[in-house]
Amino acid sequence: MRTQNQKLKLLVLMDILLNKTDEAHTMTAEALVEALAAEGISAERKAIYRDINALKEYGLDIILAPKNGFFVGARDFDMAELKLLADAVASSKFITEKKSKVLIEKLGKLTSEHSAKQLKRQVHYLDRVKSSNESIYYNTDTLHEAIEKKRQIGFLYYEYALNKELVPKRNGEQYRVSPYLLLWEDENYYLIAYHPRYEALSHFRVDKMRGIEILDEPAAVLPEKIHPADYARQTFSMFGGEEQPITMAFRPNLIGVFIDRFGKSITITEDDGWLKTRVYVRVSPSFFAWVFQLADGVKLTSPQNVVDAYSEHIKKTAAQYQ
Repeated sequence: MRTQNQKLKLLVLMDILLNKTDEAHTMTAEALVEALAAEGISAERKAIYRDINALKEYGLDIILAPKNGFFVGARDFDMAELKLLADAVASSKFITEKKSKVLIEKLGKLTSEHSAKQLKRQVHYLDRVKSSNESIYYNTDTLHEAIEKKRQIGFLYYEYALNKELVPKRNGEQYRVSPYLLLWEDENYYLIAYHPRYEALSHFRVDKMRGIEILDEPAAVLPEKIHPADYARQTFSMFGGEEQPITMAFRPNLIGVFIDRFGKSITITEDDGWLKTRVYVRVSPSFFAWVFQLADGVKLTSPQNVVDAYSEHIKKTAAQYQ
């Protein structure tokens, strides 16, 4: 066993340096000899220097600190990047609390054990509402595979009942659609797919999908006029509605808001101190809510049926508070 361990000496030394050292925590040659001995590997102080030079030639950024201690410098991910990833994982609604903890634990293995503690302290986000679907992590992988292979999928789709439990829609009938795009919107994952029942694109919350399977049937070829990316851009907060061209006037200070929402390709003109643009959106209460939050900074100008619908929407809402 000891002979076998000696063959792994360089690998074990690399693990020790990666796991136990960073700029604030160095290890002398003597300390490295002791750490190797704890793993059943004998080493001499002089040999440590030769081994470290070999690891440096291999590409490991080993730095000798002023007090004669070694540590790993540059890594694949620096701490700022790892903290960003840990924040994203911890705050994500679609990743369950259990899976969030596992992923953050794995992220910690990309840095020293000392720095990894900083990532674990970031888990204070976990008390927010998160998905209870443990399979979503693997569902997204299955959906990516189906999209890549251009195959249809089958699944059960769930919705909340009055008892706050998820129950299958359509009495458990299997949905069969052609998947095209996974979209992150309002902190949820959505699948955009072609639904043959409606002969149009539809979207589904991935955390409410169960029993996803890739079918043998090839995905439907979309008509030229249907574009999944356009559907995603035109749909506000994943609430469907009739797609229509909308003309809006807005204050110049809101130009960034409109570019963020509709992209830089929109045409913007100026008219009497206002800016105007014409975009395609799916008109829904969610779209009206987006317009409403901009208050007097925006005006719907056409078509008239949408202007009237928005006005009626505001009146009905206000009437509940009179």
